[in-house]
Amino acid sequence: MELYLIRHGIAQEQSPTIPDGDRPLTNKGKDKTQRVAQRLQAIGVEFDLILTSPLVRAQQTAQILMDQGLAPQLETFSSLAPGEDIPQGINDLKEEYRHRSHRCLALVGHQPDLANWAEYLTFGSPQGKLIVKKAGIIGLTLPSWDCPPGEGQLFLLTPPRWLV
Repeated sequence: MELYLIRHGIAQEQSPTIPDGDRPLTNKGKDKTQRVAQRLQAIGVEFDLILTSPLVRAQQTAQILMDQGLAPQLETFSSLAPGEDIPQGINDLKEEYRHRSHRCLALVGHQPDLANWAEYLTFGSPQGKLIVKKAGIIGLTLPSWDCPPGEGQLFLLTPPRWLV
């Protein structure tokens, strides 16, 4: 089982006039995310499903990935919203998707949450050491859906500049 944890692209700066959850990708963010998606396609990455945070910038990032043909389906997964409980989110993921035949999932979300997911799955607890740049990717291999925390293996940690 492979998980690709993908941080949303560059988004509009925070502003008192726009709620955080409504901040869209900038044109630069869309362009960079598109180039990352093209590179992933060129190297043969395919997802069975893309799960995304409910925030606009993550949904736009996920849509760009899907539009590039990297997955046939996209779903909102509320556990990927910023500040959600990571062990509970991982349990929700396992419960919801273990009975499906997915072998490769993309999770589109936010920093530091995605890095904490990766650390929890590979080290057993968040360490605060990994950083996912905007439009960056962490790749993990899990031995099974039911593996305990700390059993995952990191196979990719790359900023977008290595992909575009």
